[in-house]
Formats: sequence, structure tokens, C-alpha cells
Amino acid sequence: MARIEPLTRRRFNARLFRWHDLARRPLAIRDAESPWETLVGEVMSQQTGIARVGPAWRSFVDRWPTPATLAAADTRDVLAAWAGLGYNRRALALREAARRITDTHDGRVPASVESLGLLPGVGPYTARAVAAAAFGAPVAPLDVNVKRVASRVVGGTLSAAQLQVAADGLVSRARPGRWVDAVMDLAVAVCTRRAPRCAVCPVAAVCASRGTIGSAERRRVSPRFTSTTRWLRGRLVASLLDAPPRAWVAVPDRLGAHDADAVRTAARALAEEGFLEIRDGRVRLRPG
Repeated sequence: MARIEPLTRRRFNARLFRWHDLARRPLAIRDAESPWETLVGEVMSQQTGIARVGPAWRSFVDRWPTPATLAAADTRDVLAAWAGLGYNRRALALREAARRITDTHDGRVPASVESLGLLPGVGPYTARAVAAAAFGAPVAPLDVNVKRVASRVVGGTLSAAQLQVAADGLVSRARPGRWVDAVMDLAVAVCTRRAPRCAVCPVAAVCASRGTIGSAERRRVSPRFTSTTRWLRGRLVASLLDAPPRAWVAVPDRLGAHDADAVRTAARALAEEGFLEIRDGRVRLRPG
């Protein structure tokens, strides 16, 4: 049964918040002072470790403190500010979201999960994370951490829909944003994937899976980052940021471990996505 009883929710959250009062990670984006700052931080954190985004996030929201200011920003400036975070398409999607907010929502980040989910680059997780943190909506954003904690607390095999119901049922009605932070920190520090520390878990008393998760799960071997398409795309964009504005640059024959075919393939993909322009074997960042 995925639905959470109110008593279980209250017991879970009382234990969780007592623990989190002492264990909260001091992450920069948790100091967001507006829904816009929260949205920027969540988009930056989509595929980048949340602990890494702090300095870039602070610099970004200081430079573009409102959706309207980012909506008018130049592509080159936006990508330069995004350097080091990877997946540059997120930067341009965020600018498109800023334009949508400016044109459709009078410059204010919408509050509902449904409206947030219609913004470019904002999926179900980000919409729920912003709604909870910035607007106090009692909804659970399901990333791997929240999924792991919620599924273990409930126990059994749950469908995606059942897991969402279970997680939403655990959310604190009074402090949903703080709840998300606390569950994330619990997953990182205690309820880990391969070797959960059930003996010291603050919510073990209400967890159906306590003591039953083995530590024999195999660690997946990840490829070296420099061998990935993500690295290649990021390096290609970075090389163009180093060139003079609007200058055409020859497509490199090699970048790192990637040969000419791989570089040309990455350049074509970036052009199709609107980052680059290609002409006679040369490339440049798309103006605008």
C-alpha cells in the first residue's frame, strides 16, 4: 500500500527534522531568497552535483537577478557564466524559461507544479522542487535520493505512480522545502544506495526496510569523463568562448581522446540544438 497514514508522516518528520537540525548540509542554493533564485539553482543542479553549483549559482543570480534580465542576455554571456557546469543546453533552456516567464507570467515565476512544468527545461522533478522550496507546496520531487528513501520507508515493490503517492504522503505539510533538503541529506549521509546505515538512521523506527538492504550491490564502472560526449561538447563550446565574438573557427581535428569524426559529430549536434553555426568546415557560437 503506497498511501501514507498521517500518523506515520508525523512520526517520520519529527525524527527526520530533529536529525536534520544537526546534520543539514550548508549548500549555497538553500539560501535562495526568491523563487527565481530557487529555479536557477534547481536547473543548475539537474545534472551537476548540488555541492558544485554554489559559486556559479551565486554569480549567475547576481548578474541576472530577475527573469527579465536573463531574457535579454546574449548567448555568449550566458554560456560563459555556465562554464564548468556541463550540459550547456540547460543554460539556453533557462534563458527561454526566463523569456516565457517575462512574456506570459508578468516576470514572476509561476507557483503551481503544472505551470512550472510548462517552462522550457523544467521537468517534473524541477517543477516539484521549486514548488516545494519556493512556494510551500506539499509535493515531493523524485530524484534518486528521494526515491530511495521513500521506497525503503514504505517497503515492497512500487510502481512509479505509487512511489510518487508515497513520497507526497511523507512530505511535511508545514515545511515541504525543508523536508526535501532533509531527505536529500539523509540519503547522502545515512540511507545510501549500497550500504545504508540503518543502525544510526533517525527514521529507522518507521522504515519497513530497516536492516534488510544488503551491501553487495555492484558499483557500476563509469567511463573516464574526458572520454564522454559530454566532455567533448563542453570543450568544443569552451574553445569557441575563447575565440573573438562572432569569429569563425576551424573545427578541430582532435579534442582530447576524440578524433575528427567525433568532433564533427558533436559540432553538428550542437548546431542542430542552436548553440553553433557551421560554414565550410568552420564553426562559431550562434549570435543572440
